[in-house]
Amino acid sequence: MASTPASTKLSAAVAAPVAAAPRVRRWRTWRGRRRLGGQVLFYLGVLVVLLIALFPFYWILRTSLESNAEFVQGVGSTNGLVPAHLTLSSYIDDFTQLHFLTPLLNSAIVAFGTTVVTIVVASLAGYALARLPIRGGGAILTFVLLAGFFPVLAMVGPLFLLYRDLGLLDNIYPLIITYLVYTLPLSTWLLRNFFAQIPKELEEAALVDGASRLQTLRKVVIPVSIPAVFTAGILSFILAWNDFAFALSFLDSPSKFTAPLAIVVFGQSQFETYFNRIDAAVVVITIPIAILVLIAQRRIVSGLTAGSLKG
Repeated sequence: MASTPASTKLSAAVAAPVAAAPRVRRWRTWRGRRRLGGQVLFYLGVLVVLLIALFPFYWILRTSLESNAEFVQGVGSTNGLVPAHLTLSSYIDDFTQLHFLTPLLNSAIVAFGTTVVTIVVASLAGYALARLPIRGGGAILTFVLLAGFFPVLAMVGPLFLLYRDLGLLDNIYPLIITYLVYTLPLSTWLLRNFFAQIPKELEEAALVDGASRLQTLRKVVIPVSIPAVFTAGILSFILAWNDFAFALSFLDSPSKFTAPLAIVVFGQSQFETYFNRIDAAVVVITIPIAILVLIAQRRIVSGLTAGSLKG
């Protein structure tokens, strides 16, 4: 029976997808392999970057767990990437022989004091710049930001002369005011931007109920701005905790040293510098920052959620 043109076209239409199916499968297989290869290369790149970034921290931790004898011996056959004998002797020496607890307490006093003063002053300044009709508010904010970028070493000389005339050298408490150079510009800018995003209706309702501007800031604006306040506090604490330049310039007595300054003299002897003791102190001063960041992450997330619900 002869096939009609219609049946021929129908057979060709059915046969075409069948013939193309192997090519489609090969193309999908090639695309899948290419995607898998790209993912493998991406994760290998991430792994290499992580190893490069984390290796110095691992080496600091490794060195801090060495004894003085192993450190002098250096890295060899028995003392490789992992010390042959792990010991906490460097940490014990830091606190017993070098009295590292005193510099830690000094750093804690200065860092907490700086954080409190920064949050209070930056909240007032940021709220004023965000809400009050101040002439030249933009120029003031620009000046505040520029002050934050001013070189620290250029300020050491004038401040040293001022503190010398006032009799404030070799005292940890003037450092609280000095560290505002680091913390206040950044915190003011951060809080001002956050305050400007808060709906004005919340403040207007409080003002209508008879609250003053300060009461509105304390009872309405600050509770809504907890995420920004915590962020400003964390940054202020870290900057004050890690400072070295001002402490080196203004402190002279070892009993007044902050932790970063005290580390410089750790491990010093007549013929050898024991970096295992120095690295042990570095690990110790890093722990509070790590704990603070971990705790603050949860606080910031909860503060963002509460602020969105209140808004």
